[in-house]
Amino acid sequence: MSTLKITLLQQPLVWRNGQANLRQFDALLGAVSGRDLIVLPEMFTTGFAMDAGESALPEQQVIDWLHAWAAKTNALIGGSVALKTAEGVVNRFLLVEPGGKVHCYDKRHLFRMAGEHLHYQAGTRREVFEWRGWRILPQICYDLRFPVWSRYQQDYDLALYVANWPAPRSLHWQTLLAARAIENQVYVAGCNRVGEDGNGLSYSGDSLVISPQGEKLASAEPGEATRLDAELLLETLQAYRNTFPAWRDADGFLLTH
Repeated sequence: MSTLKITLLQQPLVWRNGQANLRQFDALLGAVSGRDLIVLPEMFTTGFAMDAGESALPEQQVIDWLHAWAAKTNALIGGSVALKTAEGVVNRFLLVEPGGKVHCYDKRHLFRMAGEHLHYQAGTRREVFEWRGWRILPQICYDLRFPVWSRYQQDYDLALYVANWPAPRSLHWQTLLAARAIENQVYVAGCNRVGEDGNGLSYSGDSLVISPQGEKLASAEPGEATRLDAELLLETLQAYRNTFPAWRDADGFLLTH
């Protein structure tokens, strides 16, 4: 069977200190083995800081670090980071294969309530890539609220969300993750951070892995720094789509901007 073994690392983040965050994840990743996919939270090198671009680690340094751990664990590994580019600062989801191939997605929906749209450049491309027979759609935090952007077009099997989603809206996070799984008939995994950030915001984590029918396959204890493991079965997903083909009746649409 085509099984994907996925691990989410629900952890606190050191505010705007890239090296400290890399050291923290070094300690955790040393105990991870036998997985296919390892996921870190959104902006895992800085926390969700609007001025994170000023202290962002160079992109190649982050890619080299991810590649080293991908090679050691023989897994695809990634999370999002604040990066300076020629076009401006972006919130970029980087996923690196053991062989060194890099997949990236820039966050499209910028969280205006924190002023993210004033400090970061929005992405324009929806990305899907294949890993070990699975088609994966990477998404970042606020993207979760916009279902058209993740609408299933017979092109992916797993939607992967990383986040700094504050505790007061945890119900929204959990409900929307389940909704994206049910409406698209896909697996959904959401990796959120815990702890308190430099702005005094609290994060409860509530990381989840959800089946295409909305069942919780794995859930993290609220507020705990923890590792969450799950195994996803591609044949189970395909059988469900075949026996309940709601996707055949989906409305057509065109994204214009």
